[in-house]
Amino acid sequence: MRWVTYATSTGDRAGVLGENLIHPAPPGVGLIELISQGADGLRAAGEAALASDERPVPLADATLRAPIPRPPSVRDCLCFLEHMRNCQQAAGAPRTLKDAWYEIPAFYFASPATIIGPYDDVPISPGSAWFDFELEIAAVLGPGGRDLTPEQAEQHIIGYTIYNDWSARDLQLRESPLAIGQAKGKDGATTLGPFLVTPDELAPCRRDGRLALRVEAKVNGRTIGSGRTDAMDWSFGEVVSYASRGVDLLPGDVFGSGTVPGCCLIEHLSLADPASFPGWLRDGDVVELTVEGLGETRQTVRASAAPYPLAPRHNPDRRPPRPRVNRAPSRTPYTRGLHEVGANVWAWLLPDGGYGWSNAGLIAGDGASLLVDTLFDLPLTAEMLAAMRAVTDRHPLTRAVITHANGDHTHGNQLLGETVEIIAAAATCTEMRHEMPPEMLTATQVVDLGPATPYFRERFGAFEFSGIRPRMPDRSYEGELILDVGGREVRVMDLGPAHTAADSVVHVPDADVLFAGDLLFVGCTPIVWSGPIAGWIAACDRMLATGAATIVPGHGPVTDPDGVRAVRGYLAHVVEQADGAHAQGLSFAEAIEKVDLDEYATWLDAERIVVNLHRRYRELDPAATPDLDQLTLLAMMAERSPS
Repeated sequence: MRWVTYATSTGDRAGVLGENLIHPAPPGVGLIELISQGADGLRAAGEAALASDERPVPLADATLRAPIPRPPSVRDCLCFLEHMRNCQQAAGAPRTLKDAWYEIPAFYFASPATIIGPYDDVPISPGSAWFDFELEIAAVLGPGGRDLTPEQAEQHIIGYTIYNDWSARDLQLRESPLAIGQAKGKDGATTLGPFLVTPDELAPCRRDGRLALRVEAKVNGRTIGSGRTDAMDWSFGEVVSYASRGVDLLPGDVFGSGTVPGCCLIEHLSLADPASFPGWLRDGDVVELTVEGLGETRQTVRASAAPYPLAPRHNPDRRPPRPRVNRAPSRTPYTRGLHEVGANVWAWLLPDGGYGWSNAGLIAGDGASLLVDTLFDLPLTAEMLAAMRAVTDRHPLTRAVITHANGDHTHGNQLLGETVEIIAAAATCTEMRHEMPPEMLTATQVVDLGPATPYFRERFGAFEFSGIRPRMPDRSYEGELILDVGGREVRVMDLGPAHTAADSVVHVPDADVLFAGDLLFVGCTPIVWSGPIAGWIAACDRMLATGAATIVPGHGPVTDPDGVRAVRGYLAHVVEQADGAHAQGLSFAEAIEKVDLDEYATWLDAERIVVNLHRRYRELDPAATPDLDQLTLLAMMAERSPS
């Protein structure tokens, strides 16, 4: 038999299925009460419902709840050890499991209060950027029991259902150092349904004491994983027996099987090849789980509100990070917030100019204004836009220019109104389509990346990468674009490739102001992700040729032409050092150890010389210099960082 719980105007009802019709059980009798009578009692109740004169309800018209909407307890077991091996590999750890996994049928407690039905919307766990599903099946107990043998435990299983263990992977990884089990990472939602199927219906699918059910998981119609449930290393009888030791199990207790290998997202994560990852779940994604004999669940993922922040406690045992002070001279106070740098032209500054702490700009004309760049996350961008409303309420924001593709200048795009036209260079638009998804940056906060972990935590720990949905530019240009912003001429020029594949600057001639984007780092070290370096040096010359007296860098304090000359000097120094080392026959790795930063050693993030030398070596001898990925280069920088 297949049992359901469904919603009615007077409350939930239990019913048994027959010919796609739900035959109601008597009012006020829940499924837990029925299954507590055991297999014979449940069968008799089903036969009585099928024979009843009460009008059945078409299954297609019913709103199904979880078969057991509020179980007495929910234990999620880890019966598929291959799933655990895959998860360890995805997190960068060896696949080898500790001996305990082979000795104990492990489980953890999930929350009965967060059980949802098979077609209910699923809220993303607040604050999570790595939201995942897990295709499992669950065994539900009928009569309770205590100190059961595995054979007895099997007899106490009254039915099976689909179980989706929704998981906030980033929260889970963040909590794992506590070593006290699952918490908020697994506290968001658990799906049960659509049916509770009695064991007799599944008897043809039994193989060697296990259910051999074919399963498939899809996201937005795309198959993520498939498999069979008889790959379980631990049987339901064994895990229920283990759980019953010294404990009274109750009717309706739920035991999840653990994830069928491959049927979740995290198993497909590769930090070495992030482009192959199908992506974490986002608002509007549809997840479908199908299990032979148990039916199908189909649910839409929905965004949730940001969590209320909690201030961390002081850790007396943690060595405080080295003070980071940007010592470059500034034309305006280098403080967080909005600063007027010209007539109706403002810079939004975020000290100290290191990773993610980028600047933006606002240009106001008669009845219109233009934004230059957004910021690294949504809270930072929302703070900036709120501060700018004193201007934009009088001069509505109509356009935004994105200087380049990096996330610390684009991730806030979604907060701009639909009427705001976003403009970028054509090559920037192309590069944005291939940028690392913003939520993948959460890895710097939660994944153990070996000796480089403290470096990543310090550099990226302050940012919130959840909820970001990349918004692409509405309009592209090549070369140069002249805009009218409320009667003011604004010149946009692509001076790249240099820092990235395209690097735009925004010149406001009547205010004598230039927004340089990441062609200019002041007091902090430039980083040449794209190059060529000669192209960046040429871009410095073109910025100087504008004659702008006030220049807003992508990172660091507001400067003047001397700030541009300083960056030009640094880049020329990199070329001199790299070319000299290469002429001596030194490899890239050897050149890193020999480089002399000279006067530039005091700039913040001086370890970026690793990337810059690598870029120059690739220009000089690409065949002999390996093309290293960004994560590898970041790890090499971490090794050289003094912090």
